Amino acid sequence: MMNFASVPDAPQSTDQDMLNRLAADLRAASYTVDGVATLIGPDAYAALDRDQAVPALLAARAAREDAAEEDEATGQLAVVVLLFLLGEALPGQTLDTAFPGTGAAGLRALGLVEEHDDGGTHLRAAVDLRPYSSDTGGDLWVASDLGSRLRPGVLRADHVLGIGQASLTLARFAARTPVERALDLGTGCGIQTYHLLAHSDHVTATDLSARALAVTRFNLLLNAKALDIDPANLEERVSLRQGSLLEPVAGETFDQVVSNPPFVITPRIPGEAVEDQFTYRDGGLPGDDIVSTLIRTLPSVLVPGGTAQLLGNWEIPDGAAWHARIAGWLPEHTDAWVVQREQLTPTHYAETWLRDAAENRDPARFADRFGAYLSDFESRNAGSIGFGMVWLRNAGSPAALRRLEEITYELDQPIGPHVGAAVARHDWLGQIGNLADEHLLVAEDVTEERHQRPGAEHPGVILLRQGAGFRRTNLLTTELAGFVSACDGDLTAGQIIGALAALLERNDDGFRADLLGDVRNLVEEGFLVPALMS
Repeated sequence: MMNFASVPDAPQSTDQDMLNRLAADLRAASYTVDGVATLIGPDAYAALDRDQAVPALLAARAAREDAAEEDEATGQLAVVVLLFLLGEALPGQTLDTAFPGTGAAGLRALGLVEEHDDGGTHLRAAVDLRPYSSDTGGDLWVASDLGSRLRPGVLRADHVLGIGQASLTLARFAARTPVERALDLGTGCGIQTYHLLAHSDHVTATDLSARALAVTRFNLLLNAKALDIDPANLEERVSLRQGSLLEPVAGETFDQVVSNPPFVITPRIPGEAVEDQFTYRDGGLPGDDIVSTLIRTLPSVLVPGGTAQLLGNWEIPDGAAWHARIAGWLPEHTDAWVVQREQLTPTHYAETWLRDAAENRDPARFADRFGAYLSDFESRNAGSIGFGMVWLRNAGSPAALRRLEEITYELDQPIGPHVGAAVARHDWLGQIGNLADEHLLVAEDVTEERHQRPGAEHPGVILLRQGAGFRRTNLLTTELAGFVSACDGDLTAGQIIGALAALLERNDDGFRADLLGDVRNLVEEGFLVPALMS
């Protein structure tokens, strides 16, 4: 079995001593998220997040010049930023000074720099190496392939993607409950494995690409101390395996699976080879088969009660409900919660992903591929393409939780803990005998709004709003508003409903049942919480 320590044209992780020296150099230079933001300033840092590097380049150059004689540490950080974040070609002697433990020769041996085209006196970054701050252990570093801003032409087919919006979305969505065994399916540069290690005894990280697994291994060993990994015994915490979808873990089960799969819907070309596909985003299957296959099969590798969180794209047939096809993918014994975050037209989708791989730099290729995208979507009557988050659980019995909803506004982040709390409330509702016997409280983030016309005796609109989590809004009836105002934990839900029935002279069973149903919905959505969970 390959250990991926020395894959051609990828960062090398055969020399742990050199990796330790590099980590020490980066740490000494304060090459952290906060350190870089302080060096170049908040405005330039924000522009860098938008892939606009000029303000950061000007700021880093100025900082280096200002620190040349007075502030050696600032000058060292400026060199690291110019090299790895901004693509500046620098003399080898400058790198020797900025990386005293590693030196230019060490950076070359690790596969991190390469000769510039001026005869070898200057070196430039061969990879993107940037700081990352997370719940995994503070300040970390992440290597990946250089993006299109620093590399001419179309991206290489086996491009290893770095920290992007999709990976951050998944990291914020994934559950963080302690587990024994976790699976990072399609690990890429290893970001999800970073997070999983914070709450998992062992992580299996898989990818179709050997280069991706080489990058992941490099990242894990560069950050070994922060991630609580013994470099001499990596397998004790992390297993790296190459293969497609669930093939590398056949016959195994896990407590948690996370996946940012190659979900981009890409037109298939007759006779194309795997090496012709962008492995970081293209699963090689037609349409949205990669996502539908994962939704159908992931529960089979989950222990009873185990969960999976993944991202995906799905085609929405013209005139159909967005969730109709997804509902048909869900196995019978799988609890599921799907949140669609956006929809794009075929034209917008094609433009987005062609630009993502810098295919627009070749006008003829861009036009051909654009036409292929549109024809491909038309062949399946896809009117739009959805993107969203999928939560699955091996229920072990017919599914009790099936929620498919569209939420396009901004959510409170990280959203994962709020998903976990919502599932816990759902499970609680299914376990109790009668909600009327329970004591409820208004959630701490909930506020009430009342609107009425001038001179009106009573409000015409009463709203409950969540300030955290899914930030939902609920329109209340007068009686439901009265119920919520009485939820201080002293009385049971049945006692409050009884008091309202007497006050409103509505002592019929229908009133009580309808109101209790509305109360159940408020608990499901987190406006009200069981007193025992508060």
